[in-house]
Amino acid sequence: MSEADHHHGTDDAYALAEALRPALHRLYRQLRRESDEAELSPLHALLLVAIIPQPGIGVAELARMERLRGPTISGHVKAMERDGLIARADPDPNDRRRNGLIATEKGQEFIRRLKQRRTDWLASELTKLSPQQRDAIRAAIEPLMEIGQ
Repeated sequence: MSEADHHHGTDDAYALAEALRPALHRLYRQLRRESDEAELSPLHALLLVAIIPQPGIGVAELARMERLRGPTISGHVKAMERDGLIARADPDPNDRRRNGLIATEKGQEFIRRLKQRRTDWLASELTKLSPQQRDAIRAAIEPLMEIGQ
């Protein structure tokens, strides 16, 4: 690849990034709006989604994962426990300090409904597009999944 080709590739990628970012941002905002009335704060939804695949995760680990301060997260964890969305896992017999968090059935159901609502909205929007437009989106999924890997 010549220097000129490389430079063109960089320019092309930059132009694409500038065009793609607002489109992704708009879509993300609309998906979030679809679940706003779910009586679940976006942060609590985010924390639940982090806890579900990692039952027993510690508060410190969760804070690190979501780049939040320990004290900030502790208050949210307490509120989520109070709302019955998460519970403390039974202490690990091999590590008495470890008293991790698990999503309750109610918490899991909340996330299922949230994802369902977002999928329903997206599906109804996709039906408004032409088959060609849907094909273009389908073709873009694989390269989009590569970003940030």
